[in-house]
Amino acid sequence: MRMKALLAGLLSLLLSWPVLATEDEPWTYNFYLENDLFAQTDQNYTNGIRFSAVSPDIDNFLYDPRLPGWVLTVNDWFEPFYPVPESRIDSVRRNIVLTLGQQIFTPQDSERSTLDLNDRPYGAWLYGGVGYHAKTRNKLNSVELNLGFVGPVAQGQQAQDFIHELRGFDKFQGWDNQIKNEPGLQLVYEHKARSRTESHPSGLGMDFIWHGGASLGNVATYVNTGAELRAGWHLPDDFGTSALRPGGDNSAPGRRDPRYYGSWGLHGFISVDGRWVLRDIFLDGNSWRNSHSIDKEPLVGEAAIGVSAIFERWKLSFARVHRSREFKGQSSGHSYGSLSASYSY
Repeated sequence: MRMKALLAGLLSLLLSWPVLATEDEPWTYNFYLENDLFAQTDQNYTNGIRFSAVSPDIDNFLYDPRLPGWVLTVNDWFEPFYPVPESRIDSVRRNIVLTLGQQIFTPQDSERSTLDLNDRPYGAWLYGGVGYHAKTRNKLNSVELNLGFVGPVAQGQQAQDFIHELRGFDKFQGWDNQIKNEPGLQLVYEHKARSRTESHPSGLGMDFIWHGGASLGNVATYVNTGAELRAGWHLPDDFGTSALRPGGDNSAPGRRDPRYYGSWGLHGFISVDGRWVLRDIFLDGNSWRNSHSIDKEPLVGEAAIGVSAIFERWKLSFARVHRSREFKGQSSGHSYGSLSASYSY
């Protein structure tokens, strides 16, 4: 019942927002694209795309008489996840995140039409999500619920064939062996903490952001931790430039962000993330039906290096990501490119 109330509350809040929001409290719209063609390959995690919208801070509206009473109920539900303010002048601010995305996974051999028991299954994941951020100046707690489908209904083959036709590439021939249809659920929690050095008068600065969290569900169950180091001019007042992963929508600008004032910024970043994987449906196969599967590696790591630029209300980022081996018998790790664009309006 609480989840039903939450979803109904989000819809009503969105409908009410044009009345409540101002130009000083923008929404942030994010677009993420990850593809291994950036690394001249076409296999494993081969494509990911996600659109998301992050609300302005909703604190000022929690007690607004124009909103229904259950908005306060939803807010109280998440109160145990709030970070602790570091001082009396620090306060907890809240955001709502709405997400739509798709991920595609394929084996190495694109020409083989029969099942390859020594390589990963074909698979795709089409999902929508809703998240809740509670943050102080230097801490962020994220709770995210993703619901969708894996299997043919996720349209992985159609999406890949469309792109391959546009670019004149040969199509993968083994999609008939993909993971079967299954409803997917993923509940994600992640905590981020930022330590920031004092900026030089020129605007040059550096910060360090560490994160830790977990995912629970039939799509993915794991525990993860990692960190990001950023250095450059006029660093954004956000919590990093994450790859397209659950809990990664953190580009909404804080009140010290250059985007808040239509300014600029440029920085480089290095990030790492490690996971202890208990379940991965794209390797373990379907939960309640027989399907292709392969023995996974329980420990998986990622490392990324990239650059990010801010101009007025835009933030553009690109990173090269390398992921360690995900399953037994995989000859090597896998690399791909991660592109993101955020606009606050």
